[in-house]
Amino acid sequence: MDQADQHRVPSWPVRVYWEDTDAGGVVYYANYLKFMERARSEWLRSLGFDQNQLRNEQGIVFVVRQATIEYLKPARYDDLLMVSAKLKQSGRASLVISQTIEREDLLTTAEITLACVNAQSFKPVRIPDEMLQALIE
Repeated sequence: MDQADQHRVPSWPVRVYWEDTDAGGVVYYANYLKFMERARSEWLRSLGFDQNQLRNEQGIVFVVRQATIEYLKPARYDDLLMVSAKLKQSGRASLVISQTIEREDLLTTAEITLACVNAQSFKPVRIPDEMLQALIE
């Protein structure tokens, strides 16, 4: 892997559909969070972690504990967006994920704090070591 690849942040395409917009054709503010959720799911999947499998086999799920988002420019109907997700910080039972949404330029930035919890009790549990290792690499 060359140095450019090492610093590339994984990103996923999202097309803006009519249902994602308000009457003016601008993406409704809450839908940016949905786009980010999809990117986080795809990021985990690309690292070999299926969320259904984590719940069913290891008894864990990740829940959003905090979201800080900044809207810089609007996305509009039919835009093709690129949504990124990368690990900013990890703890024993939490992750802070930096995310962006871009078109040709930066539209939105966010930091999402996820808690790893038991799927039944929703009490915090330790993130599996193999997952943390994959996220850090």
